[in-house]
Amino acid sequence: MPVRTGWTREQLLVAFDLYCKMPFGKMHFRNPEIIQCADRIGRTPSALAMKLTNIASLDPAITSTGRRGLAGASAADRAMWDEMQADWESFAVEAQQALSALGAGSSFETELIDVSKTEVAVDYTGSDRSIQATTRIGQDFFRRAVLSAYDNRCCISGLAVPSLLVASHIVPWRADAANRLNPRNGLCLSMLHDKAFDIGIITIAEDMTVCVNKELADDTDRFFKSALLAYKGRSINLPDKFRPDPAFLADHRRRFSAV
Repeated sequence: MPVRTGWTREQLLVAFDLYCKMPFGKMHFRNPEIIQCADRIGRTPSALAMKLTNIASLDPAITSTGRRGLAGASAADRAMWDEMQADWESFAVEAQQALSALGAGSSFETELIDVSKTEVAVDYTGSDRSIQATTRIGQDFFRRAVLSAYDNRCCISGLAVPSLLVASHIVPWRADAANRLNPRNGLCLSMLHDKAFDIGIITIAEDMTVCVNKELADDTDRFFKSALLAYKGRSINLPDKFRPDPAFLADHRRRFSAV
């Protein structure tokens, strides 16, 4: 029998990237994406699925609800979890490099973040090509991580049409470079609710319910009442992993004074 060796850094990067981009309920060895990815990194589907559940055991959003991953997370797993949390952008870039090297990429759609919010000037020439590439990798990572956390449903309305969903930043891209790609700085919202959140018509209260800014509310508009005001006081659908950071939501409330 072949001697089982430890996971390489490249294999771990792929596994952690997949954990970020896959809904928690789909992390099983029969999942076709796990089967395909496992084959490309030289691991069995069972081994990769087990690694994903080991990673889940490190995720407070999972363990705080009473659900547990496997208890076999290694020192290398813990080190990479800490590394990922400390620098999301570097992790996203290195993970993409590992995916490319091992041929383990996936076929998710990419949504580009509105550049008017990023304030990143790119002229597509010279050294700015690397800036463009890094930005696109980051945008893709953030969208996949946030949408997968919410199982591809708007956390307010429940809309489940991917082309109409946005990985919405809680603290704007331009305002906090360290948390641009942090999935806990994101909400999965419909395009309408993303825009309403972005301009402060709605926000999320400390108890995770929807608030509507009284100064901007219009209860005479039938569509506004049904699409926005109707959700006032309702709890958002919280994700299995990467739950929104209360500090980021508090920052949003402070900026718009909607509560």
